Amino acid sequence: MNSDMNNEVKIVKPHQRDTSTAQTPGMSRAEGAGAKTVGAEHLWVGHVSVDKGVRSGPHHHGELESVIYVISGHARFRYGDKLEHTVEAEPGDFVFVPPYLVHQEINARADVAVDMVVARSSQENVVVNVDVEGANES
Repeated sequence: MNSDMNNEVKIVKPHQRDTSTAQTPGMSRAEGAGAKTVGAEHLWVGHVSVDKGVRSGPHHHGELESVIYVISGHARFRYGDKLEHTVEAEPGDFVFVPPYLVHQEINARADVAVDMVVARSSQENVVVNVDVEGANES
């Protein structure tokens, strides 16, 4: 552990979030606490937003486990090799996404954005975008 980087409590203001992380079409990801913002060595936590009526492209996060906490809005998650499964999450729900699982976040509403906090099991925010036939269909 780097003693110069990790010997104090750190606050990361919204304007200090790092947006250089990999992006998925239709989503905005910003690191709140990770290697780039606070020198974290074992985790990545960020803010993710899905705009009104938008769906992300299909993607997975490699070997990383992910946990998503829905702050506001209603999120629909399609998952599986062909996005053949669907679950819905609302404010207050936690969503677990296992390693390598292809998934897609969808804002289930056209009138409000979905805001979420995402935590990953590494300081890297791995995003692997994939092509799935029918991903733009409901």
